[in-house]
Amino acid sequence: MNKNKNGLPLEIKYCEKCNISNQNPTSINEYFHTKDSVQTTIKFDENNICSACNFNQLKWNNVIDWKEREKELVELCNEFRKNDGSYDCIVGGSGGKDSVFQSHILKYKYGMHPLTVTWTPHMYTDIGWKNFQSWINEGGFDNFLYSPNGKIHRLLTQTALKNLCHPFQPFILGQKTFVVKMAAKFDINLIFDGEMPGEYGRNVPHTVNRYNSTGNKQLHNQEGFSIDPLASKKFTDVYLGGKQVGEYLEEGVPLIELQSYMPLDPNIINQKNISKYYLGYFIRWVPQECYYYAVEHTNFEANPERTEGTYSKYNSLDDKTDGFFFYTRCAKFGIGRAMMESAQEIRNSHITKEEGLALIEKFDGEYPKRYENEFFDYVGLTKKETLDIIDSFRPEHIWNKKSGEWKLNLSPKQYFNK
Repeated sequence: MNKNKNGLPLEIKYCEKCNISNQNPTSINEYFHTKDSVQTTIKFDENNICSACNFNQLKWNNVIDWKEREKELVELCNEFRKNDGSYDCIVGGSGGKDSVFQSHILKYKYGMHPLTVTWTPHMYTDIGWKNFQSWINEGGFDNFLYSPNGKIHRLLTQTALKNLCHPFQPFILGQKTFVVKMAAKFDINLIFDGEMPGEYGRNVPHTVNRYNSTGNKQLHNQEGFSIDPLASKKFTDVYLGGKQVGEYLEEGVPLIELQSYMPLDPNIINQKNISKYYLGYFIRWVPQECYYYAVEHTNFEANPERTEGTYSKYNSLDDKTDGFFFYTRCAKFGIGRAMMESAQEIRNSHITKEEGLALIEKFDGEYPKRYENEFFDYVGLTKKETLDIIDSFRPEHIWNKKSGEWKLNLSPKQYFNK
């Protein structure tokens, strides 16, 4: 057997170009995510180069005609643009660099009238709330900010942490479903997302610009991309936080309290002909440039201090649970935030492979101390209880414990120095 029970390769490798590990998961249907779920991991080619690097290379090697792609975007906007004062597209986001870039360029360069919608973070950081306000007030956008039932959201977050070591799952589910529901509510047919999934190694070709009601087998057959994520099952039969919805009902949680996490009926998506397009298909997507754009156009601010677990100051700033999301992810897959961010910057030629290795060595897997007390209070667990849960998810082929400290069995530095 060359994989563990969760589908992770037992032989650990790192990409020859960007240093990302072959343990990196790509996509999963969260409604069927349990402790025993089998992950689909990033693919490596015969030269030991990951699919994310191969995908990103297409952005820079003149294979894609970006002027022609932009013409496609203009044609798409012309098709959907409304002149009656109503919204003609919708952008979901928190006011981070990516959602600012998407909404602002659509409105001010391409003449669209976007509605922005936000599923609130678990716990806003000060800088996150400030940037959200700047997005709306400096950028000039209408916005709906939705806050789910706080008690239920905390319950699902605690359950997801215990069952899946995935405290971010309730936010991910809400964020995905809310945008589509708001599109249906306002009769908006066009949803814009940001970068294409292939940027992070998901098996989606650069020729696919959307998934929609007409069906695209290249996306629909993959975990996490179906417009019918319940797979035609009843909502009571699927899972939230690794626990079947029916179990919550048996324990006294009313079904109406869980409705926020239910995806929109695919029949409604079909009837309303709602389509979702990746802006990164039409415009060459470079995260660092999104940051500079957001600074220039909405006074977006980076953190005054380095983000724990990495070296950057401008990625994923808005939620106090972010640090533990990346920390739990590192425990499950041996891939920390510094590895993920440096890999992306290597692919876009902002740093070298060697610089990325040094950053991984210095920051990857750092414990997120800054908001730890708020996080423990939010999930209703002690520090010991939380860390015991996290450590129980560390795969044996990735981690070993020496002198009371968890160490990778094979770090990127060790791998490339073999």
